[in-house]
Parts: sequence; structure tokens; C-alpha cells
Amino acid sequence: MMSVRLYNTLTRRKEDFSPLQVGKAGIYVCGITAYDLCHIGHARAAIVFDVLARFLRYRGYDVTYVKNFTDVDDKIIARAEREGRTIGEVAETFIAAHDEDMAALGVERATVTPRATAHIDGMIALIRTLLEKGLAYVVDGDVYYAVERFAGYGKLSGRGLEEMLAGARIDVNEKKTNPMDFALWKGSKPGEPGWDSPWGKGRPGWHIECSVMSQRYLGDTFDIHGGGEDLIFPHHENEIAQSEGATGRPLARVWMHNGFLDFAGEKMSKSVGNVVRPHDLLETHPGEVLRWALLSGHYRQPLDWTDELIDRSRKSLDRLDGVLERARDVIHDPDDSVDESLLDDLNTPQAFARLFALADDLDRAIREGQDGTAAKTALMSLADLLGVLQSTPADWFAGAADDGLKTKVEALLQKRIDARAAKDFAAADAIRAELDGLGVVVMDGAAGATWRLK
Repeated sequence: MMSVRLYNTLTRRKEDFSPLQVGKAGIYVCGITAYDLCHIGHARAAIVFDVLARFLRYRGYDVTYVKNFTDVDDKIIARAEREGRTIGEVAETFIAAHDEDMAALGVERATVTPRATAHIDGMIALIRTLLEKGLAYVVDGDVYYAVERFAGYGKLSGRGLEEMLAGARIDVNEKKTNPMDFALWKGSKPGEPGWDSPWGKGRPGWHIECSVMSQRYLGDTFDIHGGGEDLIFPHHENEIAQSEGATGRPLARVWMHNGFLDFAGEKMSKSVGNVVRPHDLLETHPGEVLRWALLSGHYRQPLDWTDELIDRSRKSLDRLDGVLERARDVIHDPDDSVDESLLDDLNTPQAFARLFALADDLDRAIREGQDGTAAKTALMSLADLLGVLQSTPADWFAGAADDGLKTKVEALLQKRIDARAAKDFAAADAIRAELDGLGVVVMDGAAGATWRLK
């Protein structure tokens, strides 16, 4: 069996996936900070690593997929103060919204979804270890990591300290020995939430959370650490410094990062006002359309997010569902083997091309009266790995129509069929115009007419 090849940000090359334990795969992906609705960049990362977990399971691995929630953070605290709520209430609101959005996008729930506040003791223990090893220091109730004392700092991003210092947004703080040093523990200000520690009441820094949660569920070293490209520095670089500084062992064997989304040549930014949220998009677009759009480019490459991309994605799914509607009487066995399109570093554009090739094979078999079982089996199995074509074609084309509208549309379609059979084409055209007025698109095919909402 051919090997899965993945691009490793750490080594800057594709490598055959070789897990620590035969038949098992441990994945850690950084989740959201729960202070607001997630944006489309979060969705891209979630969908990419959802496909990775699905594919590795298909390849026979017992996958433990850990994706955390940061539920204590300056932004959460600020929102709680503005709204007169606790940080727990704010976090719970946006974790629930995140889960709802991800479900609509077809993202399967991770094996473990830990929250930072449930692991404070582990964070305090890891900080103690770093202090004992001379990699951290305490100043007035705050604890900082001394980056110059960790020889491997910068190996993930490929930048030296001077280069990082020149290009980074530095937290100006006279307490720090080096401007690049980062907080492991922050002393609480009056009125802020906090936990007791050897250094006084406070809360953990962002980076220490992921080091502790990944270690807790996957061990000191695990197979794959993932996240968005924006996390390479400083978050993942700091995770390495903390974890490897404490254990002396590699944190992750493979580091995977998905690329940015572009919006008319600009990165998404609240200051620019181009933040796009799945929660809003899902009001007008099926989740599968957004999922398809986010997988349409290779995960490591930037993706230009436009209305045209969404429209093309809808048409692609319409085309595939149209073939499946015509092939509704063709059986398939979902347990059969599928094409290995995703072996080469999760190449979803190649997988999409394979879907269309299989759809063409299936359509041809139907037209020529041949057995389309093999083509449909391969098509549906590959679609399952990608998390698309998960509804019946009839449900897909009916979209968000309520039962009353569905009943009315089906009745009108039957009247149209009867009119065409009687060669009353004027009546058939009038019915089609009535359907158009209901917001229904009619698609005629060899096997009959299907429909969808506009």
C-alpha cells in the first residue's frame, strides 16, 4: 500500500507519514479562542484537518484527534466585562456557536475537545518545570519564558531572534529581560478572574495551554500538530520552546499548516472590515457549498474567497448530484476501496477532479445501459472522505424548502410532466414560469426533471 505523504513545515519537505505507534495516529489542532463567532479562516482549518482525520482513519489508523478551546483570554475577559457576564458564560456561548457552525459544515467532532480552564494545574506544573530548568523567570507575579535560553528557538519559522524582533509586534513590557520573551503566567489585575499559583493569583498565557493539553492527551511527542499558517509564529514556535524545553523530546513529528484566505488581495481583518463568518454565510448557502469552496484549493496555498468561488462550488455540487439523481437505481458498496487521490499531501483539488471523472464514468454507464456500480462505489467513497454529497440528490436540490413548498413543487412538476406528455407545451411552459416564481430552478434530464431552490 502506498504511503501517505504530508508536507512538514518543520523540515520544509514532503515526508512519508510514519507514526510513533504502528496503526495509530495522534493529531493536535489549535482551536478557537471563544470570545466571538468563528470566521471563515477558522472554518478552513477545521475542514482541512477534518479531511486529514477522515483519510487517516480510512487508511486504517486509529486516530486520536484533539482540538482545544481557549476559554480564558484577555479578549474573553474584556467581552465579559462589557456584557456583565462571567468568562465562562461568554466562552460557553461561542463554543456552542462554533459547534453549530462546524456541524453545518460537515466537520466531525474531534475525539477530545479539552478546555484550557480544566487544565490549570497542568499548566502550573509545566511552568514550575521550566523555572527549575532555568528557562523561565518570575517578575512581580508574572512568569516569562526566556527565549534566548532555548537553543532551538526559531526552528519552525526558520527565523533567528534578530529577524523575529524586527518583524514582530512586541508587547512593550519593562519587566521582560528580552522583548521576545513571552508570558507563561499573568498576574491577575483587580477584578479579573484568576487561579491560585506559587506566583500569586493569575491565569495562564495562551501558548502554555496548548503545550499542556497536547501532552495530556497525546504524550510528550505525538504525530501531527496542525493549525493555520498564522500560528507558525509565535504560537507554535512558543509551544515548541515550552514543551521541548521541559521534556527534552520533540513535540510533534509533523507540523502542518493551512494557508490564508484572501479577499480581493487583502487578508481578512477586523480593521479592514472584511471579516467573513460561516454563521452568516450559512443563512444563504448550504454548508456543503462552503465546505467545497474551502477545499477547492490545495490546503497549503492561499485561497481567494469570492462570491464567484461560492457560485462555482454550488454548480459543481449541482453537477455531481445531478449525476447521482440519474444513477439513483445504481447500487454501491461504501466499503469497497477508493481512488487514492489524497495520498499526495491531502491534494483535494486532485480529489475533486477524480470525483468529476468518476461522475462522467457513471453517467456514461447509465446512458449506455452498462453497470455503473464500480464508478458509483468509488465516487461515493471518495465523497465520504471529503465530506461532500452527504444528502440524497432529492434533498440537495430541494435545499431549505419546507414540506409545504416541497409538496407544491412536486405536484406542479407532475402536472408539467403530464402537460408535456400531452404535447401541451404552452401549459408546461406556464407551469415552469410558476415554479420560477416560487424560486425553483427546474433541471430537465434523461431520467426526468429535478429541481432546487435558487
